[in-house]
Amino acid sequence: MKTAAAQIAFRYRLLDSATGVTRTTTKRLAEVLGVDETQVIHLALHELATKTLPQYEADDGALTKVQLSQLKKTAPKASGATVRSSLFDMESA
Repeated sequence: MKTAAAQIAFRYRLLDSATGVTRTTTKRLAEVLGVDETQVIHLALHELATKTLPQYEADDGALTKVQLSQLKKTAPKASGATVRSSLFDMESA
């Protein structure tokens, strides 16, 4: 048996809206996806989490001038080509 802390109350909406769905909609999704209603809720929450939450740990921010200089020194040099644009702001580098 699951503990009460591991579960939440879930109430369907009376009408579908931007903030909720009816049980009828959930049942239709379950039928189309070939899963049960609980799995539909998990799939929806997973999609929301993937779209909303960072999928990687935050880095240390922008590169320092020293790091940019090191990258420029180790990057292969273009032969006979002209650079028309750059990913780096050359003014501040």
